[in-house]
Amino acid sequence: MKDHCPPFTADCAVRLAADLIAHTWDPVVLMALRAGRRRRIDLLSDIAGVSDKVLTQTLRRLHANGLIKRIATPADRSVAYELSELGGSLADGPLAALGQWAIDHVDEVLAAQEHHSTGTGIGNRATATH
Repeated sequence: MKDHCPPFTADCAVRLAADLIAHTWDPVVLMALRAGRRRRIDLLSDIAGVSDKVLTQTLRRLHANGLIKRIATPADRSVAYELSELGGSLADGPLAALGQWAIDHVDEVLAAQEHHSTGTGIGNRATATH
Protein backbone atom coordinates (compact mmCIF):
# COMPACT_ATOMS: atom_id res chain seq x y z
CA MET A 1 0.00 0.00 0.00
CA LYS A 2 1.25 3.46 -0.82
CA ASP A 3 2.00 5.90 1.99
CA HIS A 4 0.05 8.62 0.24
CA CYS A 5 -2.12 9.17 -2.78
CA PRO A 6 -3.26 12.12 -4.86
CA PRO A 7 -5.89 13.86 -2.69
CA PHE A 8 -8.59 13.85 -5.33
CA THR A 9 -8.52 10.19 -6.33
CA ALA A 10 -11.65 8.28 -5.43
CA ASP A 11 -9.72 5.32 -4.03
CA CYS A 12 -7.45 7.31 -1.72
CA ALA A 13 -7.09 5.69 1.72
CA VAL A 14 -7.38 9.09 3.40
CA ARG A 15 -10.78 9.59 1.77
CA LEU A 16 -11.82 6.14 2.95
CA ALA A 17 -10.85 7.04 6.51
CA ALA A 18 -12.67 10.38 6.30
CA ASP A 19 -15.78 8.65 4.96
CA LEU A 20 -15.78 6.34 7.99
CA ILE A 21 -16.29 9.31 10.32
CA ALA A 22 -18.05 11.74 7.99
CA HIS A 23 -21.50 11.05 9.39
CA THR A 24 -22.21 13.09 12.50
CA TRP A 25 -23.14 10.20 14.76
CA ASP A 26 -20.63 7.55 13.63
CA PRO A 27 -17.73 8.75 15.80
CA VAL A 28 -20.08 9.39 18.74
CA VAL A 29 -21.44 5.85 18.64
CA LEU A 30 -17.96 4.38 18.22
CA MET A 31 -16.75 6.30 21.25
CA ALA A 32 -19.83 5.24 23.26
CA LEU A 33 -19.03 1.61 22.46
CA ARG A 34 -15.49 1.96 23.84
CA ALA A 35 -17.00 1.18 27.25
CA GLY A 36 -18.12 -2.24 25.99
CA ARG A 37 -21.15 -4.04 24.65
CA ARG A 38 -24.33 -1.95 24.66
CA ARG A 39 -27.93 -2.47 23.62
CA ARG A 40 -29.39 -0.04 21.11
CA ILE A 41 -31.92 1.23 23.63
CA ASP A 42 -29.09 2.06 26.05
CA LEU A 43 -27.17 3.89 23.33
CA LEU A 44 -30.33 5.80 22.45
CA SER A 45 -30.85 6.96 26.03
CA ASP A 46 -27.17 7.77 26.64
CA ILE A 47 -26.40 9.70 23.44
CA ALA A 48 -28.11 13.07 23.69
CA GLY A 49 -29.67 14.39 20.51
CA VAL A 50 -29.70 11.26 18.35
CA SER A 51 -33.07 10.04 17.11
CA ASP A 52 -34.11 6.39 17.04
CA LYS A 53 -34.11 6.36 13.24
CA VAL A 54 -30.67 7.98 12.93
CA LEU A 55 -29.16 5.67 15.55
CA THR A 56 -30.50 2.64 13.66
CA GLN A 57 -29.01 3.96 10.40
CA THR A 58 -25.71 4.66 12.16
CA LEU A 59 -25.51 1.18 13.67
CA ARG A 60 -26.25 -0.39 10.28
CA ARG A 61 -23.58 1.73 8.58
CA LEU A 62 -20.95 0.98 11.23
CA HIS A 63 -21.77 -2.73 11.03
CA ALA A 64 -21.60 -2.71 7.22
CA ASN A 65 -18.15 -1.10 7.44
CA GLY A 66 -16.94 -3.76 9.86
CA LEU A 67 -16.47 -1.32 12.73
CA ILE A 68 -18.98 -2.89 15.10
CA LYS A 69 -20.39 -6.35 15.78
CA ARG A 70 -24.09 -7.06 16.18
CA ILE A 71 -24.70 -9.69 18.85
CA ALA A 72 -28.12 -11.31 18.94
CA THR A 73 -29.16 -13.34 21.97
CA PRO A 74 -32.01 -15.63 20.90
CA ALA A 75 -32.91 -16.64 24.47
CA ASP A 76 -34.21 -13.19 25.36
CA ARG A 77 -34.47 -11.87 21.79
CA SER A 78 -32.11 -9.00 22.55
CA VAL A 79 -29.51 -7.40 20.33
CA ALA A 80 -26.38 -5.61 21.47
CA TYR A 81 -23.47 -3.96 19.74
CA GLU A 82 -19.76 -3.83 20.45
CA LEU A 83 -16.66 -2.61 18.70
CA SER A 84 -15.00 -5.02 16.32
CA GLU A 85 -11.21 -5.24 16.43
CA LEU A 86 -11.17 -2.84 13.48
CA GLY A 87 -13.58 -0.44 15.19
CA GLY A 88 -11.58 -0.60 18.40
CA SER A 89 -8.41 0.36 16.55
CA LEU A 90 -10.23 3.41 15.14
CA ALA A 91 -11.95 4.41 18.39
CA ASP A 92 -8.93 3.89 20.64
CA GLY A 93 -6.47 5.46 18.20
CA PRO A 94 -7.41 8.29 15.83
CA LEU A 95 -10.82 9.06 17.35
CA ALA A 96 -9.44 9.18 20.89
CA ALA A 97 -6.70 11.54 19.68
CA LEU A 98 -9.25 13.70 17.86
CA GLY A 99 -11.43 13.79 20.97
CA GLN A 100 -8.49 14.89 23.09
CA TRP A 101 -7.61 17.55 20.54
CA ALA A 102 -11.20 18.84 20.74
CA ILE A 103 -11.03 18.95 24.53
CA ASP A 104 -7.70 20.78 24.41
CA HIS A 105 -8.84 23.36 21.84
CA VAL A 106 -12.59 23.79 22.36
CA ASP A 107 -12.22 27.34 23.68
CA GLU A 108 -10.09 28.40 20.71
CA VAL A 109 -12.50 26.90 18.18
CA LEU A 110 -15.53 28.47 19.87
CA ALA A 111 -13.76 31.84 20.01
CA ALA A 112 -12.93 31.61 16.30
CA GLN A 113 -16.53 30.70 15.48
CA GLU A 114 -17.81 33.61 17.54
CA HIS A 115 -15.31 35.94 15.91
CA HIS A 116 -16.41 34.79 12.48
CA SER A 117 -20.15 35.01 13.22
CA THR A 118 -19.86 38.61 14.44
CA GLY A 119 -18.53 39.70 11.07
CA THR A 120 -14.99 40.37 12.20
CA GLY A 121 -13.57 37.15 10.82
CA ILE A 122 -11.70 36.27 7.65
CA GLY A 123 -13.36 37.54 4.52
CA ASN A 124 -14.82 40.66 6.10
CA ARG A 125 -13.77 43.61 3.92
CA ALA A 126 -13.40 45.87 6.95
CA THR A 127 -10.68 43.66 8.42
CA ALA A 128 -8.93 42.73 5.19
CA THR A 129 -5.33 43.83 4.95
CA HIS A 130 -4.84 44.11 1.20
